[in-house]
Amino acid sequence: MTAPTAIRATTTAPRAVPKEGARPAGEPAAQTRPVAELTAEQVMSRVLVAVEPGESPLMAWELMRRAGVRHLPVVEGRHVLGVLTREELAATWSCGPQEQSGRQVGSLLTGRRRPRVEPGDPLHRVAAVMLDAGCDAVPVVHAGGIVGLITAGDVLAAVAGRVKPSGEPGELVTGMFHLEPILP
Repeated sequence: MTAPTAIRATTTAPRAVPKEGARPAGEPAAQTRPVAELTAEQVMSRVLVAVEPGESPLMAWELMRRAGVRHLPVVEGRHVLGVLTREELAATWSCGPQEQSGRQVGSLLTGRRRPRVEPGDPLHRVAAVMLDAGCDAVPVVHAGGIVGLITAGDVLAAVAGRVKPSGEPGELVTGMFHLEPILP
């Protein structure tokens, strides 16, 4: 005797046809909040590589290279003094490694505007601060200390709907290694 055969009725859901401008498969879903409601805290980078003002431009360059970043906050403890960019650092490079190791990155920040934003600032204010200061990265500070960094790339990711939810506390990494020039 054979077992009875069950007949199952199935329906096939209509296939969705991607609309023009829709995100390709495998890309993250859009954030649940409209861009106009996003705050600095929701789009900032929380794990930061930073340098102290007494470090050399050679050390700053190597930190940027190894960490794969274009912006390096200059900090004393958690107090941010400014943000150094790869382009600014390269523009001040006028001598060899021995001379570069004797200079200090803190001296590269003198006379510059140091814009910053608060975690609760709306994204449109962050963008306005960046435009007004002519910079593509601003530190996010709270209670006098740096808690994150927002770059132009972070703003673009937010506008594109690619905000990654993160309730995790930030991390500030300084002094990952020490470079000493080896003289012949």
